[in-house]
Amino acid sequence: MASGDSIVLVGTTKGAFLVTGTGGRDGWNVTGPFCDGWPINHVVGDPATGTLWAGGGGDWHGAGIWRSDDVGQNWTLTRLTKGTMDDWAANDPDFAQMIGWSDTTLPFGDSFSQIWSLCYAHGTLYAGTKPANLLQSNDGGESWSRVDGLTNHPSAGSWNPGAAGLVLHTIVADPANAQKLWVAISAAGVFATEDGGKTWERRNRLSNADTHSHHHDHPAGPQGGETGHCVHNMMRAPGREDVLYQQNHHGVWRSADGGRSWDDITTGLPSTFGFPIRVHPRDPDTIWTLPLNGDMAGRFPPDAAAAVWRSRDGGRNWQALREGLPQTSCFFTVLRQAMAGDTRDPAGVYFGTNSGSVFASADEGDTWQEIARHLPTILAVEVLDRT
Repeated sequence: MASGDSIVLVGTTKGAFLVTGTGGRDGWNVTGPFCDGWPINHVVGDPATGTLWAGGGGDWHGAGIWRSDDVGQNWTLTRLTKGTMDDWAANDPDFAQMIGWSDTTLPFGDSFSQIWSLCYAHGTLYAGTKPANLLQSNDGGESWSRVDGLTNHPSAGSWNPGAAGLVLHTIVADPANAQKLWVAISAAGVFATEDGGKTWERRNRLSNADTHSHHHDHPAGPQGGETGHCVHNMMRAPGREDVLYQQNHHGVWRSADGGRSWDDITTGLPSTFGFPIRVHPRDPDTIWTLPLNGDMAGRFPPDAAAAVWRSRDGGRNWQALREGLPQTSCFFTVLRQAMAGDTRDPAGVYFGTNSGSVFASADEGDTWQEIARHLPTILAVEVLDRT
């Protein structure tokens, strides 16, 4: 993998994959699966060093984080919690020998089953878990501690799980301030810290609640003066310290004040339901999302015709981008962490489907091409720019 390559980092139900293109964002090649076929919920990388981390696991393996120091050629595993295989191996020496198991004390016992999200910022690697905790590592993922300020938040006893469980699925860092961090938990909402994780503020308030009464008939919609707590994905806008966007279970929302209040910007989209949100790497008013037809209607593109929707004005107006995407009999789902972007000019946008395809646009969504197909169910997509 040469300097200038675009590397799409793909987490799937059967391991991690890399989809590598040339500096011209073409000639795509798939390698993998990596991580011994573990379910991988998220893969991130450090473009300065080429170090990759992949987080995942489940009831069988327990939770763990894989690390590669050579851009995916070799991987090592740090296990964090035990799984069913540990119980089997502890009681069956033959099975233990077959899988190479040894009886070791894992740092978090059985307190969570999966790593759901990763974020590397300011030399710290963060991980979100299921059930929802935030972990941090200051040595590149070799050792971990729990961010107790969030775990012990006064509201924690009232957090309700979403359909996938109580998961901390999104971690957003401020590139200019290591003390500032936002996380999203389904279905407890948005939380923010400005003191490096010591204290956290819950940030879900509507900025103009009177205009949102038409959403109150949905259990995941705004009520009681707050946005729906079932956040699906969230991203910070570049260059503007406090602008955030989120795709919620019931709409797309924008905050101009770091999540302290939220405005509904769903009008113009064909559906209130969807999973991912993406923001342009330089333009804080350009965003992309991929609406689905609803949580009870199949969770596929409206009219079974795929489209990524783009706004160039912060969500006031939306445009459907369809060229190169399937327009008939399209029933795939794009999950919450399965849309990403590069930092090039024009910006590239990428998404993966539960049917195993990766689509890429090198012109900010105007046109699309399928760069990988027949992968396992895709859970997450990120991009590593080797500049």
